[in-house]
Amino acid sequence: MRLSSPKPLRIHRAWLVAIVTTLALVATAAFRSTTGAFFEPLESEFGWLRSQLSTAVTINLVVYGLAAPFAATLLERYSMRKVAAIALALVASGAGLSVFISQIWQLWVLWGVLVGLGTGAMALVFGSVVANRWFSERRGLVMGIFSGANAAGQLVFLPSIVVIIEQYSWRIAALVVAVFAVLIIPLLRWPFANSPAEAGVLPYGGTEAVAAPAGEPQQGSMAAATLKALFSASRYPAFWVLAMTFWICGWSTNGLVQTHFIPAAHDHGMPATTASGLLALVGIFDILGTIFSGWLTDRVRPWLLLAVYYALRGLSLLFLHSLMGPTVEPLLWIFIIFYGLDWVATVPPTVVLCRQYFGPVKATVVFGWVFAFHMIGAGAGSLTAGLSRETTGSYLAAWITAAALCFAAAVSLLFLPRMRKAYEDPQLEEVGV
Repeated sequence: MRLSSPKPLRIHRAWLVAIVTTLALVATAAFRSTTGAFFEPLESEFGWLRSQLSTAVTINLVVYGLAAPFAATLLERYSMRKVAAIALALVASGAGLSVFISQIWQLWVLWGVLVGLGTGAMALVFGSVVANRWFSERRGLVMGIFSGANAAGQLVFLPSIVVIIEQYSWRIAALVVAVFAVLIIPLLRWPFANSPAEAGVLPYGGTEAVAAPAGEPQQGSMAAATLKALFSASRYPAFWVLAMTFWICGWSTNGLVQTHFIPAAHDHGMPATTASGLLALVGIFDILGTIFSGWLTDRVRPWLLLAVYYALRGLSLLFLHSLMGPTVEPLLWIFIIFYGLDWVATVPPTVVLCRQYFGPVKATVVFGWVFAFHMIGAGAGSLTAGLSRETTGSYLAAWITAAALCFAAAVSLLFLPRMRKAYEDPQLEEVGV
């Protein structure tokens, strides 16, 4: 009896594209997610105030957020490869050139504008386009993985960045991030591809090839089309619920905890290495929580998931100030695990709700604007927390304010199911993207 040789195991090209996308998102998130570790050395070397450094982060987050919807239009019209390569180059330039700074305005330009534009172009809207083009099945799971890439950047880089800063200098740490961003660019040639049709395969779980845009400008300018999408979507209450809850999400995560957790822990006598390790653990559990959230999003009503996520996040922030101290006590471990699981678990259900309320054609750009609100909220949260710390000498008011906002977000989501779905309105289809 002749036995046939087993067929070699083949991985669908979509998963290889997803791996490169994840690495690119990690690279662009790395510098932005580790800026809190640079506060102390920059204060010591240049004598800059916490509010001045927080302003650099605020500019970064606002530029990052405002770039996202325009990047979404670019990604839908032109080559994702080119957009991603330019974005990674901007992040590498902003991080690398920061070693030469001597004035605070230079930090604002490099951290705020260059890194902000680069990370904005490679924000979660990039992952959303990849998921929509390459996956007919498992979209929620894939968006969960892409959402966790931000946490992976924090997880991979933060402890290493702190060690490099303490043993060498903050300049060496900035160069490490710049080099990593540059190393991702060659992977955009292969295995990455703009679309399944370009690669000669079907989307994962799909039956029809999805072609990338031909590169020819569509009617109207990119900026006009992006702004028209905002004006059209803003006529619907569902957009404002999604936008403002994501604004609160950004305030309570990137703006507050990601930026200020290390300096806040330092105020309580905790070493920076310990605090960075805790924030890295948040990253570990964030990956698990976000992927699980993506799995749940395919099975549970997304608005209900979001309401639960925001309510639990607000509850945890109420107690954070009392949990901090020079050492890590058991209750602080519980906070780290819980907050990590909830960190960006909000992203997969928010992406799905954009698709449900605004249709598959407009969903990417609408989510780009919702994401812009997320980062504007993050910028506001970062600056407000820095000013609160300078004024009161404590972060207590910052934690309480964020908790109250999270509770408000949870309540607002309860009204979402009654709101009209915009994509059913024929007037929305008049808006070209």
